Amino acid sequence: MKYENFDGPAEELVMIKIKEIEEKENIKILHAVESGSRAWGLASPDSDYDVRFVYSRNSEFYLSLRENKDFIDWELNDVLDINGWDIRKVLQHFHKSNATIFEWSNSPIVYYTTDEWQKLYNDAAVRYFSCKAALYHYYGTANKNYHEYLKSDMVKYKKYFYVLRPLLACRWIEENKCPPPVLFDELFNTVLEENMKEAVANLLAKKIKMSESDKAPKVKVINNYIEEKLNYYKELAESMEDDRNPDWDMLDDAFREIIR
Repeated sequence: MKYENFDGPAEELVMIKIKEIEEKENIKILHAVESGSRAWGLASPDSDYDVRFVYSRNSEFYLSLRENKDFIDWELNDVLDINGWDIRKVLQHFHKSNATIFEWSNSPIVYYTTDEWQKLYNDAAVRYFSCKAALYHYYGTANKNYHEYLKSDMVKYKKYFYVLRPLLACRWIEENKCPPPVLFDELFNTVLEENMKEAVANLLAKKIKMSESDKAPKVKVINNYIEEKLNYYKELAESMEDDRNPDWDMLDDAFREIIR
């Protein structure tokens, strides 16, 4: 991968950046992954690298009365998009069952992780997954992207997967009651209806060859499928009981263990 004076694998460049961030910000990175289209297995030839990381600071930082920044925006250009969240913020979002944080936890592309993070996720965080909250998240993502990008006669094919993937995630949650896989292929192979697989496979084959900005005629059969599923999952999400875990104890314990 060509980046400024670096010419090598993306994984090596990301590890250089992780060490750079740790040294300059005086933090400890607990977990660093790829998110977005590369993690989904849907990257275009010119897709950038969306690196997300979770970090902690020393205990004195968390004992301050001041409102301290809980995120780091490190780099944003044509090649790299790197930012991270403080562990306290991450745990607060686990308590809300933030689907994005669960995706960071389950990304198939892990650049760096720690035993502390794995213990925290497996022992505590997974207990805060809410089917209703996740269903609302994925339905909302699909609905927004569909109405914003796929109603015209000419559309960007990559945007179809910003709608199809969250809709398939909804079906996974409906059937399995747990966080959905991040990889689109896994969702495609396990929960997409058989009568839609050929149309979606053809769309994916075209999309992978297109650049991020290319447009082509909308695919009516897929638009019809999307509209049907949007109506269904809106009604399902509204009818579900609130299953969020109100307890804080496990997350508090995990936080104290990390910052010790």
